[in-house]
Amino acid sequence: MSHAPADGPHDARPGRHDARPGRHDVPEDPVASAPVVVDARGLRCPLPVIRLAQVAADAPRGAVIEVWATDPAARADIPAWCRLRGQTYLGEVPAEGGAAAYRVRLAS
Repeated sequence: MSHAPADGPHDARPGRHDARPGRHDVPEDPVASAPVVVDARGLRCPLPVIRLAQVAADAPRGAVIEVWATDPAARADIPAWCRLRGQTYLGEVPAEGGAAAYRVRLAS
């Protein structure tokens, strides 16, 4: 007669996760999911996109890059760059100093 261990894959206790491949309930690594910030405040078009491209070239797949920009052209330029480069535009949120933060997830 065999008994399943109490902490097996169906254990519902808080903090317990089944790490089998294909499971989506395993928490993300908070360090890996923190966005990389590109501070392009005060830079005019096309510099915010150029800085984004430079950082994206060295960032790992799936990374989130947040471009802080004050140039109004960045609102159109960054989503356009994402479409041209096959990246995911995550949207715009307020940032420090009156800037907007444009969030991009690199293709994985």
